[in-house]
Amino acid sequence: MTIKSLPCLLLLLLAACAQRQPATPALPPLPPPPVPAPTQFTLQVAPQDEVAPLLAYHQSLRRMTQGELLKELSGLTLQQKTPKVLLQSAMVLSLTRGNGDLARAQAQFDIVATAPEPEAQGLRQLAQLLSAQCSDTRRLIDDSERLRAQLRDNQRKTEQLNETLEALKEIERGLPARASK
Repeated sequence: MTIKSLPCLLLLLLAACAQRQPATPALPPLPPPPVPAPTQFTLQVAPQDEVAPLLAYHQSLRRMTQGELLKELSGLTLQQKTPKVLLQSAMVLSLTRGNGDLARAQAQFDIVATAPEPEAQGLRQLAQLLSAQCSDTRRLIDDSERLRAQLRDNQRKTEQLNETLEALKEIERGLPARASK
């Protein structure tokens, strides 16, 4: 056998192996995946056509100035109070900076979250989420106001202590010098 015949021999071997492979039997189709049993944690998501425009509306509100937000709110107050309009006006209220606006927004979100109307059905989870966000924001605002009050109180005490320290320094400067032993 020569080196030139080696490639021919390898080709014949490969051809023989290719012919000897048995046909694999077709596998039966896989059964469909089981449908999970409903649990208490199954989410009922509203169709995207109800929630997506409201999310886009909320994003557009976040880019508005306070004046534009107030104009938008006045336009919404003229409309019929449907769950969607209540949700929109609560979104506006949650972004304005007026006293009590955040509480009013949360109350409106809660109304939509518990409304029995069929129109509110698809908006409940969004309303619950936004209500929880308002609650968290209100808690953070209360905490920051409490911390600001503590800071002001601490600054006032620091100023009083500095004044007392300066007064003591003046008294010390006025004392006669001690004689060394």
